[in-house]
Amino acid sequence: MQGIEQLRERAEYVLSMSPADETEVVLIVSDEQLTRFANNEVHQNVAETNVEVRVRVALGSRVGLATSNSLHNDALRLLIDNAIRLAQAQPENEEWPGLPEPGAPPTDVNGFAHATASASPRIRAEAVERVTRPAHQAHCIASGALSTAAHELVVANTKDLFVYYPWTQANFVTVAMGEGGTGSGYASATHTDINCLDIEALGGEAIRTAVASQNPMELEPGKLDVVLDSYAVADMVAFLATLGLNGAALVEKRSFATGRMGEKVTGEKVTLVDDGMAEGTLPMPIDFEGVTRQRLPLIEKGIVQNVAWDHFWARKGGTTSTGHALPAPNNWGPRPIHLHMTAGETPRADLIKGMKRGLLVTRFNYTRVVHPLKTIVTGLTRDGTFLVEDGQIVGPVKNLRFTENYLEALSRVEDISAERRLLSGFFGASLVPAVRIRDFTFTGKTQF
Repeated sequence: MQGIEQLRERAEYVLSMSPADETEVVLIVSDEQLTRFANNEVHQNVAETNVEVRVRVALGSRVGLATSNSLHNDALRLLIDNAIRLAQAQPENEEWPGLPEPGAPPTDVNGFAHATASASPRIRAEAVERVTRPAHQAHCIASGALSTAAHELVVANTKDLFVYYPWTQANFVTVAMGEGGTGSGYASATHTDINCLDIEALGGEAIRTAVASQNPMELEPGKLDVVLDSYAVADMVAFLATLGLNGAALVEKRSFATGRMGEKVTGEKVTLVDDGMAEGTLPMPIDFEGVTRQRLPLIEKGIVQNVAWDHFWARKGGTTSTGHALPAPNNWGPRPIHLHMTAGETPRADLIKGMKRGLLVTRFNYTRVVHPLKTIVTGLTRDGTFLVEDGQIVGPVKNLRFTENYLEALSRVEDISAERRLLSGFFGASLVPAVRIRDFTFTGKTQF
């Protein structure tokens, strides 16, 4: 950890040395450690400490950005020169909005856990053993990873903006395989505090699923009621965030929300919020332009209410930033990365009781977009798919391919679990329940 004062001094040095009309410096300090395990034993420990320096300059409306991983004076001066040369080579950009001004101070939220930042390889190995030992006893093979990381973010610019935020993240994921490789189970979780991860319980979940899913039967595809565990639901909401709940997609008319703001897009049971300030999750009260994040109701009781904006796309959309910028430059546009889906009242274990005949699905795998505007996605079930009849699990089935309109599927939500899981994603994390959906469309079958 560098600390706020040292990083402030480095940021101020960059700003003072830059001859550009506008200059922004983003410092991302990371101390990341990972323990991998396979075949019921730890096989790798890796660690990386790095600092990423991103300097963005504007010469009028010509913008250049350069990156480095050194905080030394010579390296920073070279970085500024590189950014200047890149800006000089650019054409004028009439859409350049300038850098953000300082705004409302961010919410005082703590996302830093010393237990995570100081976790040693021994601590991680002892945690992993609480999975591998029971797996061996159950005649299963467990693989996966436990990672711990401490980060610092500084954003500063020549408009007197300066923000600093430190945070930590512990993430665990495991896949357990049954004897003969015919059954598998999955579990994962993330938190700022490694001590809040119940790794033994997660391992037990994966092992039980692996044992229960051995020797699956073949099932013909078609429309089936489903109970989707949180892992599958996290995939659904992440695709919605990418495909439509961002200002870039809305402005370019490639969002499902285009022309539908204020209209119903899912069932009334579905409420989706982006909240970067919620305790007990992975809070991050600022974005990568230094703008304070807003708590953003995205879909409220089925009605699409808002999309995420950064400074650039907000100007194009005739609005203001909601504090959802990713590190520049990015082709994704602004994106919600703290997705929270409102829980229901039914215990997760009771969701299947409402099904006459259907499937219990642990998670999705290899999901890919078929039609962005219609939010049609295809993928496979994975790591535990079970046939349910008259509210009881009958047995495991081989994985199926689905091709489904995610918005329409969420319009057929019949029940939502009271429990939610905090799950790490490609960007940020999602806090999501399990759901029961009517008539989910399966279009193919597998041999496994």
